[in-house]
Amino acid sequence: MNYPVWEVPVIGSQLVIAIIAIFHVLVSHFAVGGGFYLPMVEALARRNGDRAWRDVVKKHSKFFLIFTAVFGTITGVGIWFSIGLANPEATSTLIHYFVFGWAMEWVVFLIELTTIAVYYYTWDRIPDRLHVRVGWLYAIAAWLTLVIINGILCFMLTPGDTWVGVAGSGKETHVFWSAFFNPTYWPSLVIRTLFCLCLAGCFALVTASRIDGEKQPQLKTELIQWSVRWLLPIFVLLPFAGAWYVWQVPQVQRHLLELGLSTIGPGAFTLVTRMGVTFVLAFATLLAIVYLLAYRNPRDFKLGTAIVIILLMQAAIASTEMTREMLRKPFVIARHMYSNGVRLSQVAGYNRDGYLTRAAIIRAADQQAWAALDAAGAFATNSPGYRAQMLTRGQFMFRGQCLACHTVDGYRSMRDFVATRDHKGIANILTMLHEHKPDSPYHAFMPPLVGIQGEIAALNLYLDTLAAPPEKK
Repeated sequence: MNYPVWEVPVIGSQLVIAIIAIFHVLVSHFAVGGGFYLPMVEALARRNGDRAWRDVVKKHSKFFLIFTAVFGTITGVGIWFSIGLANPEATSTLIHYFVFGWAMEWVVFLIELTTIAVYYYTWDRIPDRLHVRVGWLYAIAAWLTLVIINGILCFMLTPGDTWVGVAGSGKETHVFWSAFFNPTYWPSLVIRTLFCLCLAGCFALVTASRIDGEKQPQLKTELIQWSVRWLLPIFVLLPFAGAWYVWQVPQVQRHLLELGLSTIGPGAFTLVTRMGVTFVLAFATLLAIVYLLAYRNPRDFKLGTAIVIILLMQAAIASTEMTREMLRKPFVIARHMYSNGVRLSQVAGYNRDGYLTRAAIIRAADQQAWAALDAAGAFATNSPGYRAQMLTRGQFMFRGQCLACHTVDGYRSMRDFVATRDHKGIANILTMLHEHKPDSPYHAFMPPLVGIQGEIAALNLYLDTLAAPPEKK
């Protein structure tokens, strides 16, 4: 526990990350897919000599620039800010082990921002052929940012045996490429690329929906139907890419997905089950709307319907991202670091020497007082200030090991979880978490509770205060 803990009331720090990230994924993936859509349609319009198509693409590029450059950049910074506060140990790990990858990403990102600005501001100022080439340069740069980020995201779920074998030895950077091109890298890259292209077609429908179907019926019909045809191969390929991805996920993590899906029959809808159902319903509804309301009736296709399509895409993307996050449980970096920042290699040491013993953010006076309590053993319970010291100690244990996923009163409320349990009942749960046996009901999705006996007893006492009914005034 080397960093302060960011406690966000009600929603928790992890939900803050999720809210920012889901919107960022939508924008960033559109930035990639739209990069291919724009020069392709512009080149088609130039080849056919269709000025009307070209004017629509020009308007679409303005929306594209503002939406991706502004909102994509803001949410990207927001993600870094939130993950650095919510899980500084994991953020530090990714920065140090992938510093070369981040350097590449920032160079390519700078090219991406420059080329999209040049692409928009050089309409009618440079030859059409050159303008299309600038568009393709942007498309390649944008896709390369996905290529790089995808490797780091996939590493967190499947770091691979080679990297795990040297983790903690100081040689992690020596196996950079092995960690980067990890088992789920290629299927994930295909899925994300398909989602990018899908978003390009969906946002193109937003622009096309604003064309007046009465004044320009042919233009609106052609653009909408062409955009729907753009989406067709993507809809066909996505299920196969998804199956490939699941096949590459290690069995120990795929078990969570299988467990969730197996509970659909009895009606015990786990989180991963709900995410799977959300994706299927969103995608099926999206297919129906795109075909029946866009392709079959392009002249009557309205902006409101196009926005519904974007919202359905957001739901589909959010469900897949949540499923990926769920498959990592109880780790933030699989087989290396648990979701609360405790490394797998540190568990035995924390259980032997204590979790708070060398915590950088705790005062030496408090550590000395807690050591004295442990030395006194049962006799310490009669010492002055015993309860206050134990509650402070227990609160640090709660913040360091529980707040990464729980809140006191809100999302995954710990108060609700312990509300019906007495001191012994809470102690039994803490014992199960501490022993972390494979047959424990918490083993698959919760990190082990680490620490010495006195620290666990302090956490038990602190949780007792949450379980106790509030005093009447």
